[in-house]
Amino acid sequence: MKIILQQDVDDLGKEGEIKEVSDGFARNYLIPEGMAKRATEKKVEEAKKRKKREEKKKEKELEELQEIVSKLDGQEIEVEVKVGEEGQLYESVSAGKIQNALKEEGFEIKRKQIELEEAIEELGEFMVDLSFKHNLEAQIRVIVTEAE
Repeated sequence: MKIILQQDVDDLGKEGEIKEVSDGFARNYLIPEGMAKRATEKKVEEAKKRKKREEKKKEKELEELQEIVSKLDGQEIEVEVKVGEEGQLYESVSAGKIQNALKEEGFEIKRKQIELEEAIEELGEFMVDLSFKHNLEAQIRVIVTEAE
């Protein structure tokens, strides 16, 4: 029996895919559980159209993301922190502080996209990696300076 998957099913396929399965498997498990529906010609056409729309949407998302990554790659972000008399920082530079500095520059980046193993706890320049969907990456320079 031909079916259209309504959700991802382990060892079978992803949502929207058209699969050929045994009649019993479809009638006794997949269809009653809402995981699939019988594939009629009309439903198959709808599924193909939906898949094309989703592919176009993903392509557009990828293009937009590539543009953002190209603008971000190589950017220099300055983060000011309070420093004590002996040069020790009163606060460390975390992913949240980097996120805020990027936001001030006009980049909407999620904190989890900033790959910072541990907070920066000294003055200087540091290279920080940013990761995005579709395995895209950018690298920025974070300059930690003394606040006046």
